[in-house]
Amino acid sequence: MVNILAIDQSTSATKALLFDAIGVLIDKVSLDHRQIYPQPGWVEHDAEEIWRNTLAALKTLVERNRDAIQHVSHLSLANQRETIVVFERGTGHPVHNAIVWQCRRGDPVCAELADQNDLVAGKTGLKIDTYFPASKLTWLMRHRPEIARRLRDGDALAGTIDAYLVHRFTGGRVFATDHTNASRTLLFDIRDLVWDEGLCSLFEVPCRALPEVRDTTAHFGETDACGLLPHRVPICGVMGDSQASLFAHRCFRPGAAKVTVGTGSSVLLNIGPSLRSPGEGAVATIGWTHGKEPTYALEGIISYSGGTIEWLKNQVGLIRSADETEAAGGSVGDNGGVYLVPAFAGLSAPYWCPEARGAIVGMSAHSGRAHIIRAALESIGYQVRDVVDMMRDRAGIDVRLLHADGGATRNALLMQFIADLTGLELCAARIAECSPLGAALAGALGMGVHGSLEAIGSLPRGPGDVAVYRPKMAPAEVERLYAGWRSAVKQVLAGATPRSDTAGTTAGDSVHAPQAPIGR
Repeated sequence: MVNILAIDQSTSATKALLFDAIGVLIDKVSLDHRQIYPQPGWVEHDAEEIWRNTLAALKTLVERNRDAIQHVSHLSLANQRETIVVFERGTGHPVHNAIVWQCRRGDPVCAELADQNDLVAGKTGLKIDTYFPASKLTWLMRHRPEIARRLRDGDALAGTIDAYLVHRFTGGRVFATDHTNASRTLLFDIRDLVWDEGLCSLFEVPCRALPEVRDTTAHFGETDACGLLPHRVPICGVMGDSQASLFAHRCFRPGAAKVTVGTGSSVLLNIGPSLRSPGEGAVATIGWTHGKEPTYALEGIISYSGGTIEWLKNQVGLIRSADETEAAGGSVGDNGGVYLVPAFAGLSAPYWCPEARGAIVGMSAHSGRAHIIRAALESIGYQVRDVVDMMRDRAGIDVRLLHADGGATRNALLMQFIADLTGLELCAARIAECSPLGAALAGALGMGVHGSLEAIGSLPRGPGDVAVYRPKMAPAEVERLYAGWRSAVKQVLAGATPRSDTAGTTAGDSVHAPQAPIGR
């Protein structure tokens, strides 16, 4: 018998999970952490709280599964990708709150470096945008001289959440990340698979402060989780959460695609072992590495999807929970001409306009609560269509099937709408644990539990694991609705104005980044 422990450290919570060797979930424990908003446009997490929650979730999981824990072969880790932590070498104690991927404080730095975008994109596959952590590290070093000194001296380290947790799990013995997480920093050359000294210099980040980069399926030391486990186990299978879900969906061949609907959404398309330019709008990234060989992907990033639903609940009080949206949105036959463009922190792919601000357009005296709720749901589908169309153009690969995961897959109205808009068969995972499952399976490949990608691809799935949605809407109606969306986006883009303050938001901006119960 072989079992696998996994940690899923997401934007809103930390989960400890136990899988069997073929990926069947045995048990899980989840603990939420605080969302910290120091000022509009800024988002932070307490990394020490995340570490405490990681251990607390593991403790409960172990206590509930003492016999199964005896058979654990390894611990795997999936994490929110672009969130950055600066912490002490050895102890792992944070010296500043983690700066979250949603945070816009790096916008002025990105504006300074805008003329370097082609250079940066050519090496990293990414756009210069504060969604990625390099500019936020620049901001931190400029505004916190003591932290800058400690990073330059080697007393402090900078890494994504995976590197931070690996350091804590190993008692400071290992400071390492994997290629999927490194590829999200704006500091990593995804062709040569190395930290790029020129990029580090550009963003004023000392290379010595960054972690060693290893294969996704490599070993990252051993841990007994501060004595919670009965024996030390290897840490194997470390990857960013979106790439991990691509792996869990067995998207191992070029042309396979998935969308994860969380706080934001990530659409990933496997393009194989050869990197190609993503062109305008998309970004290129590393899907995973195994045996020193990378698999590349194109990605379309959507900043607000599930987070839009949380905005309906927390900021405007139209719903009490996300579960209400399907019935409310379905109570009207269509959107009544109402479109919600959720540019709460700008628009990402394919528009990449950080100055954009959200809007609800097309309302009339006939418009009501249900129309706005439906418009919020539909905004997720429209953004997925934007990204899928862009990827079809860029990749030159025929996309016939789209996998989906995230808590929003429970919403049949939304899933059917995405299938209708994209014209693709949509396979929605009924399980919510795709990211930690992908990391666990990658670890199983690295540990030799499974001998190849083909072996993982042939693992059985449960009869109720996937719900299939096929396009039903008349093509003319699809295009009519989509034309309305494009018109709404055009209005938002036309009203976008450059920001004037150092926070990357206008002084009167009162919209904070919404929390989302379904993770990222």
